[in-house]
Amino acid sequence: MSEKIVTTGGCLCGSVKFRIMGPLREVVACHCRQCQKSSGHHVAATRVALSDFNLEPTNSLQWYQSSKLAKRGFCNKCGSNLFWQNLPDKISIFAGSLDDPCGLRLSKHIFVADKADYYDLTDNLAKFAAFE
Repeated sequence: MSEKIVTTGGCLCGSVKFRIMGPLREVVACHCRQCQKSSGHHVAATRVALSDFNLEPTNSLQWYQSSKLAKRGFCNKCGSNLFWQNLPDKISIFAGSLDDPCGLRLSKHIFVADKADYYDLTDNLAKFAAFE
């Protein structure tokens, strides 16, 4: 029997903590306007099956319904943006909330057509105008 991968993470103040018991998708950078507005820049997120995601009990996690299809989770004490969910069986986790080392790499950029004008994308990763 193979041992499950365990990854941990949480918010800045430590009020929201989580444990992931399964494989994470590589990190995707999203440059859409909604991600820019919610984070102050672009969002870099991984994703995992919701069945592999375990949130420690807390009263600090709050959800914001950011569109008809998606909601965003954040700590209501320190303001850390932590999660994005638009599928009932998966959750996207902001990569910066993972404890080091997470072993993940940035794999691509999406919604680059909406990218803010104050920075350039200079890496050699795949870039997509919308969701890919």
